[in-house]
Amino acid sequence: MKISIGGYSFANTMKEGKMDTFGYLETSKYRYGLDAVDLWNGTFEGSRQDMFALPDEDYIRKLREAIDEKGMQVVNIAVDGAHLWDADPDRRKRLFANAVAYLGISQTLGAASVRIDTGDKSSLPETEEQFDYVAAKFLELSRRAADLGLIVGPENHMGTAKNPHYLKRVAEAVNHPSFGILLHMGRWDVDEEIGDSLVAPWVYHTHFDGKTVASDRGPQLVKTLLDAGYDGYWGIEYNAPSHQYAEMEWAIASVKRILNGVQA
Repeated sequence: MKISIGGYSFANTMKEGKMDTFGYLETSKYRYGLDAVDLWNGTFEGSRQDMFALPDEDYIRKLREAIDEKGMQVVNIAVDGAHLWDADPDRRKRLFANAVAYLGISQTLGAASVRIDTGDKSSLPETEEQFDYVAAKFLELSRRAADLGLIVGPENHMGTAKNPHYLKRVAEAVNHPSFGILLHMGRWDVDEEIGDSLVAPWVYHTHFDGKTVASDRGPQLVKTLLDAGYDGYWGIEYNAPSHQYAEMEWAIASVKRILNGVQA
């Protein structure tokens, strides 16, 4: 069964100093028996202290060695500190430079896809200038990603991206086979009931959160994606307040139950 754990799921454990990225790999492989990882650059050495900081090459090399040693694959890297839109033009340039750099880092780590956000919380309200910029930059990133064997695209994470009509419009404007959407299932500020179905044709990866796992909507959201032809991993991004190892056991078992029920 194609299940992965989003790196953010252990953010609280990492904040307490009880885990790092290498421990997350060990946990995914040997505690939960998973064959894939769903990295978040917020766990990378130095990234939590400076959003613009890039991990050094030696760190990335060691991380790749640890992934290969365990026979795992990286299905996605969720990148913070590289969103496209910012009202400050100079800041936009720095953010885009990070986005380009993380395409290279993702290739080095053997990732299948990389999440680059459209903007942060300050991206609201949407403007045509913003839309044109985001679409043009995603087209540029998609062309670069194609050369590296990657899929790139946003998540319905924050700001404008939590409007499914906006993400659909971006996807249609970019119109490139190396562009896609990381769907955080059911996470919308607008038209929540139809949001997942609107973007389903472009979904390259998914995130279940604790709310979706526990809700009655989980099976229907899964069916929506399967009906659209989705055949990727079901990522679980659930940063429980405490007892994270046990909570993740519950989440994995619950997602398996949902998938078995829908696919039966």
